Amino acid sequence: MEDLTKEQQILLAMRKTLAAIIKDLTPPPGMRHPLSAATIEDMRQCLKLISARERELADAQGRVRERPYYADETLEATVVPLAKIRREQGRP
Repeated sequence: MEDLTKEQQILLAMRKTLAAIIKDLTPPPGMRHPLSAATIEDMRQCLKLISARERELADAQGRVRERPYYADETLEATVVPLAKIRREQGRP
């Protein structure tokens, strides 16, 4: 996080805080949400704006786009354990 600008640090802190608030306020299935529909939409818009600005700053710095992924999602690179690589016979 030390290589991030002050603006990036602020955006990161705001995104994490807003996400934590949403997580804490999300009721179990079947229960009514304590926030109004307008407030929920405003929170969505805030997250979209934060995300868009983070993307702009990362693009301007030439940083690779960082995005979350699911554990079962196929990644672009495949890791091959070195123990499974065998040398061809007759080659050192």
